[in-house]
Amino acid sequence: MADAKVIPFDDDRSRSGGSPRAARRRGPGRGSGSVSALPGRPDAGLRAGEPGEPEGAEVASEAGRAGWERRIAGGLAFLRRRVTGEYDVDEFGYDEELTDQVLMSALRPLYEKYFRVEVKGIENIPSDGGALIVSNHSGTLPLDGLMLQVAVHDNHPAGRHLRLLAADLVFMLPVVNELARKAGHTLACAEDAERLLRQGEVVGVMPEGFKGIGKPFSERYKLQRFGRGGFVSTALRAGVPIVPCSIVGAEEIYPMIGNSRTLARLLGTPYFPITPTFPWLGPLGAVPLPTKWTIQFGEPIPTDGYPVEAAEDPMLMFNLTDQVREQIQHTLYKLLVQRRSVFF
Repeated sequence: MADAKVIPFDDDRSRSGGSPRAARRRGPGRGSGSVSALPGRPDAGLRAGEPGEPEGAEVASEAGRAGWERRIAGGLAFLRRRVTGEYDVDEFGYDEELTDQVLMSALRPLYEKYFRVEVKGIENIPSDGGALIVSNHSGTLPLDGLMLQVAVHDNHPAGRHLRLLAADLVFMLPVVNELARKAGHTLACAEDAERLLRQGEVVGVMPEGFKGIGKPFSERYKLQRFGRGGFVSTALRAGVPIVPCSIVGAEEIYPMIGNSRTLARLLGTPYFPITPTFPWLGPLGAVPLPTKWTIQFGEPIPTDGYPVEAAEDPMLMFNLTDQVREQIQHTLYKLLVQRRSVFF
């Protein structure tokens, strides 16, 4: 099998070859299912496939067959490129074609049908250039990061991709490691983040880390410590805006009522969650609850107006970190007040 080509970030092919976005995946507009009525015809207004309109039914059937043929041809072409190695990855291992056509398609039913994610403020993510999205983290398992990636991928009008910074544990797990690299994730370190931002990528970070994702259910929607402000320093060095992001709904998918530290030490994990269903129901207990999610992107906080040495100013980093954290926390409370129900 041939090796995949490695291309630099600034190669235009990595951006021009993306798949169509959500706007292009939407179905036909209003009235598309009706057969246009000719003046004076007695069957005016009948829909395709109804009695008295065999021509419309035949056209619809032909269109359906043509659509399936295109899908099959596209799928076969995709498989051929994977087998022959005729696809591109960047120096981090990001495979845009695989992400667009396979990984996002696999996550989309969970995003659209199961969690029914509502996105607000997507216009606050710049249409071009680098940006750092800073979000709260919760849910026992990091499904919020994956749903955040789909939200940007499917809703941004410029069709932007989100490159998430992940903990080193992600890259120590078999299979998960490879999928994370293919999906564009990279190690949560300042060097990798700055390189991506300088190349004009949208980078996502969740500064709470394991403290946020593994907190007990009694502390839901209460932000944990945001570290030492490393993400602010990275944004200042790259001169990109910081976009605060608040996610509501993830806290309730696995209500963590306990933590077995003994099992966590044996397994080498930061925590071992105990929920109302896990581990009591076995594998069935790993199924998340179908909560209703809202993801809101806040007003960007610019950083390009600061001098170069500002990235070394601890007081400035502290103030900006606190500003981002407070904006996310305030939006979380506002969304919770507006929420009618956890599940609807």
